[in-house]
Amino acid sequence: MPTPPQAPATELPGVRDLLLAEVDPPSLSEAQIAAMNRRWEKAVEANPALFDGPTVVCAGVSWKGPETLLLTWYRATYRLFLLRQDPEHGLSVPSVFVSVAQPTDDGRLLVGRGASSTAHPGAWQLPGGTMEPAGTGTALDMECLRRHAARELAEEVGHVVATEDLRLWTVTRGRNGSVGVHFRAPACPADALSGQYARLAAAEVAQGRTPELDRIAFIRSHAEVGELGGTGVNVLQVLAARHAVTISSDRRDRPR
Repeated sequence: MPTPPQAPATELPGVRDLLLAEVDPPSLSEAQIAAMNRRWEKAVEANPALFDGPTVVCAGVSWKGPETLLLTWYRATYRLFLLRQDPEHGLSVPSVFVSVAQPTDDGRLLVGRGASSTAHPGAWQLPGGTMEPAGTGTALDMECLRRHAARELAEEVGHVVATEDLRLWTVTRGRNGSVGVHFRAPACPADALSGQYARLAAAEVAQGRTPELDRIAFIRSHAEVGELGGTGVNVLQVLAARHAVTISSDRRDRPR
């Protein structure tokens, strides 16, 4: 049976504040647990580098006010995501991830192509990654999300931004119901970003590691995503379009 096309990612407009609340994980049946473990064992056979680490799963989103979104979440490990693929014991497992929109001072947006070792090999995306929970008893909040986003930008591009300089930009729902929390960083010259990435990539290769992003590029809008070659993650078109709107708005509001 052919795989049905994935629904396009959508933006949740107008989010100015995000609240997070932990809930209990769903109870799995014995059949679901067995199916999940079988799939994980097969996945590890195919890729021994897989790590069943802790992750955050979205339990639901709801509006708490005109500009405030509540995201409920629970703790799991990566193997739970494999139940998305099981036709008999399937379970909706929406991930929660963060990304950083890094603009240049000439109005472009930095994007990177995932290396072969990543969850989205060959796909263009913003710097970012899936959220991991804090320690047991420690709340997940916006400061945690900002720290994670800043760390991903530094680890993938080599560009360091203070967490307080990241502002909430937009929230999306994407493939499998995943929730993306996207921050925007202060503008930086493209040449500086390219130089930082080149130094990071060279250092990674020198230590026998593969950079998480094997290329970076700069685009102005969603119309240029198709010109990059290859594919883009489900949410990239939405974020590239949002970037174009943001840049136009910034230019209108700039003092003359």
